[in-house]
Amino acid sequence: MNLSGKTIVITGVSSGIGGEVARLARFRGASVIGVDRNDAMLSLDGFIKIDLSNPTAIDATISKFPTRIDALINAAGVPGTADKDLVARVNYLGLRHLTESLIDRMPKGASIVNFASILGGEWPKRVEQHKKLAATTSFAEGQAWLSDFPVPQETCYQYFKEALIVWTMMRSNALFMKRDIRMNSVAPGPVFTPILGDFVTMLGQERVQADAGKMKRPALADEIAGPVLFLCSDDARWVSGINLPIDGGLAAVYV
Repeated sequence: MNLSGKTIVITGVSSGIGGEVARLARFRGASVIGVDRNDAMLSLDGFIKIDLSNPTAIDATISKFPTRIDALINAAGVPGTADKDLVARVNYLGLRHLTESLIDRMPKGASIVNFASILGGEWPKRVEQHKKLAATTSFAEGQAWLSDFPVPQETCYQYFKEALIVWTMMRSNALFMKRDIRMNSVAPGPVFTPILGDFVTMLGQERVQADAGKMKRPALADEIAGPVLFLCSDDARWVSGINLPIDGGLAAVYV
């Protein structure tokens, strides 16, 4: 997997999976521009500090991004233990706003990878709702729609990961057909990262114990990085609009 000559932007780069993706991307020859609200703690080719929950802050930094972006990896996110409005703004609305703002900098053959989750696997049950949210055309319009159709705190993380999968699928067709830009999502299962404890709190011990008996172990963050970067490579040039599980087979046991 050769990424030489590619410029890759990675959000959520300062910890967890985002950091491991950045390390592997640079090892494979890419120039990596990191994005995070916290200072970077690893070697990068550039760093942009942004609060992705704030569209004004995003707009103020767009001019700092490279004029050519070969791949955008949206790894930033907050857990469901955070306030549901923050989850909506970071995990969906801010991600979408940044992505749409950078598309004009992406050449033919570029790739976008959005981090969903195994917890978004029930998106078909709410697909019509998610399609209506995806049809909103701005951060503010999305917020207004969510104000009219509020999401429960208890399931907000799952809801917005579902919504992200649906938006990725819907948006991918036009991007690929009109611009030759590929958009996909990935759905990791449990991963050993600093926020793993938040997921235990969010899901409850009963669900965690049930899943623990069906899987070998949580993933290591570097085990997620390879499949993500494959989707950014030229080897995946005909892969668009998919949601790729990276979960050690956990989703399969629920069939």
